[in-house]
Amino acid sequence: MLSREPYKGLTRKLVLAFDVGTTFSGVSYCILDPGEVPVIRGVARYPAQERVGGDSKIPSILYYDLQGDVRAVGAEALQEHIIEQAEDEGWVKLAWWKLHLRAKHLASSHIRDGDIKPLPRGKSAVEVLADFMRYLFQCARTYIQESHLDLWGSIKNSIEFVFTHPNGWEGQQQQQIRRAVELAGLISSKEEQSHVHLLTEGEASLHFCVTNVIASDRFSQTPIDVADYSDDEEDQSDNQGVIIVDAGGGTIDLSAYSMKLSATSFEEIAPAECCLQGSVFVTSRARTLLQQKLSGSEHYSNPEIIAQMTEIFDNSTKLRFRKPDEPSYIKFGTIRDKDLKYNIRSGQLKLAGQDVADLFEPSIEAIIEAFEQQRRTASIPINSVWLVGGFAASDWLFAKLQEYFLPLGISFCRPDAHANKAVADGAVSFYIDHLVSSRVARVTYGIECKGQYNFQDPEHLARRHKAVIDVDGETYIYEQFESILLKGTQVSEQREFRKPFFATQKSLVACESHSEGIMCYKGALQKPRWLDTERSSFATLCTIHADLRELSRTLRPKISPLDQSKYYTFEFDIVILFGCTELKAQISWKEKGVEMRSPASIVYDDVVDGFGLKEEC
Repeated sequence: MLSREPYKGLTRKLVLAFDVGTTFSGVSYCILDPGEVPVIRGVARYPAQERVGGDSKIPSILYYDLQGDVRAVGAEALQEHIIEQAEDEGWVKLAWWKLHLRAKHLASSHIRDGDIKPLPRGKSAVEVLADFMRYLFQCARTYIQESHLDLWGSIKNSIEFVFTHPNGWEGQQQQQIRRAVELAGLISSKEEQSHVHLLTEGEASLHFCVTNVIASDRFSQTPIDVADYSDDEEDQSDNQGVIIVDAGGGTIDLSAYSMKLSATSFEEIAPAECCLQGSVFVTSRARTLLQQKLSGSEHYSNPEIIAQMTEIFDNSTKLRFRKPDEPSYIKFGTIRDKDLKYNIRSGQLKLAGQDVADLFEPSIEAIIEAFEQQRRTASIPINSVWLVGGFAASDWLFAKLQEYFLPLGISFCRPDAHANKAVADGAVSFYIDHLVSSRVARVTYGIECKGQYNFQDPEHLARRHKAVIDVDGETYIYEQFESILLKGTQVSEQREFRKPFFATQKSLVACESHSEGIMCYKGALQKPRWLDTERSSFATLCTIHADLRELSRTLRPKISPLDQSKYYTFEFDIVILFGCTELKAQISWKEKGVEMRSPASIVYDDVVDGFGLKEEC
């Protein structure tokens, strides 16, 4: 276990981390007391929970009644009297609902309509997330009140929230999480969003592994203090490349880091990977297999029996599977259930071991493919791979990955500690330890712009029919793309990326504010230049809004050579910080030689259906 410095803050506060998973969810926390060494704890008791302990989580299940009100959540939703009441009153059961929030760019052709139940009428996925967050917070509050007497009153107004999300979630999904936090009542205003911190599940898992697993005797003598590490150190001889594989219910997230042995500091060395091939898709493929095998049976092809078998496979058969040369069994009925034609005997369905192994194969292939992608792009060799997450409990998954990694000379292991709480514990560690000093851009970021027409440029000549004469009398070509940050660039948290540009407006009022669309490019080109050659690879990630009223007061009108009308031009920089766990941006300009900065909010587009405003390059 890595040692920690005593908390240096002046007042007590609570760090509360939420891991909302596709199948199971949990909460971890840390009470920060001035002068005391922080200790990470997990919420270990929930209502109606059978299993209580350090690894306790609850199923991500909700029941809604016909009015859209929440009636049962988590382990409470599994109680027999709740299930009976739900059937009698027509309640809607939601499981795997987190997949409704999935990022649209993630490959999802294998997800069928039947895999995800529709949301209750009038309910959005964000509202469901808010309802679930509210329940988790209530459980955490009760647990802390019962475990730490007379404490809650001193911390209830000093809470830092950390919410994790899959590596593949971007600005839109992050904004949905923030909206859900408000709807859940965890914060009372947008101003309190500064107390909400978002983090990828991959980076949270790294922090868990560092503080619980990678810590050796050599590490344990070094207090965590990222500030001691200098970016100027060039010696890479004591660096190791490590990939964290967080295998969860819905997604499998891979994150690659360099691990500096002489100091507890980590840098991301390849773009994070995310694939929708978590454990629920093994179960989904099992349901399809059962439907096919039992399709000719008059009795056992019943959808309710198939659903029962699928649930039993998910809870036991899948977890026990180890050998493809031995049969697996789904114990679903009584001793009277027998149909030898369909391999059913004494209430058990026998499945060929190889058939079960095949259900895991797409997930295993996805992990290997993502690993190889990261290994190709990583700036240093990969020495170790760590497997965490609920899906990591599968011995078959571990054995197949070990079979792949060991011949490559790569150390592969999964922690003995409670790996299914890696994300929640790691999210708390992220807040108090903050081990990652730099991250890698997953895509190329830039802005749509218009550039002055150059008749000597073949690309301009090919688009001369698109040339436009602007109010300033100059000829421009639109639909150009100007990169601000290229994919694969390693970025420290404090490093700024600036893009200078100017804009023209026909009125002074129009100069008082400005909005700019920040775009991302996900194609194969290293330096994309034109939007019209690969339009499907571009998308508007977010829109920056800036208040430029102060700047507008310094502007003087110019006269258009076209029609002698007045127009205005202004220059400013877009300043973007990509190294944080969220995209942050602001506008910079100069007044009398002094740099001024205006706070710039970021509004993420709910639907990507167009491009931002035009910048003059």
